[in-house]
Amino acid sequence: MLGSFPPSKKRWCIDFFYPNFNNDMWRIWGLLCFADKNHFVDVENKCFRQEDIVSFLTEKGIALYDTAVSVVRTRNTASDKDLEVVAATDIAALLARLPLCTAIAATGQKAAELLALHFGVSQPAVGTSVAFQYGGRSISFYRMPSSSRAYPLPLEAKASQYAVLLRLFDLAAPF
Repeated sequence: MLGSFPPSKKRWCIDFFYPNFNNDMWRIWGLLCFADKNHFVDVENKCFRQEDIVSFLTEKGIALYDTAVSVVRTRNTASDKDLEVVAATDIAALLARLPLCTAIAATGQKAAELLALHFGVSQPAVGTSVAFQYGGRSISFYRMPSSSRAYPLPLEAKASQYAVLLRLFDLAAPF
């Protein structure tokens, strides 16, 4: 899964991907895989349980990264619309290190734009995918809704769109 870039560190509750407590990524996965949006949430301390998240991702073979390694935030917000990419991630090098990777999920508009541009493919509609050949392998490129609460879709609706990824990771929904 490739996102755009994390917000400023002052907004982090964990030192990991999707660190903003207002972001719903870990609630989406909790809902999808454990029928509990708070599965990865430490409600009392208003943070995510990073160790549980890392264990889950490792066990399922899910890799995370950002589509940019250097950005400028044109305004002091966490919004991707205020994000100017200075240096994009070297996706070719990333894929070379992941020879079994056959699917990439962009977790928002900016990530999808950068990936479509890199691969020279059309950007899929939210909740769908496009397939293409790259480096001698077939890759499916999925466009997921943003997990940001600023994205105008209820948590359950976001989770239902992310459910398409369950078969990729050989996961079964608990419901």
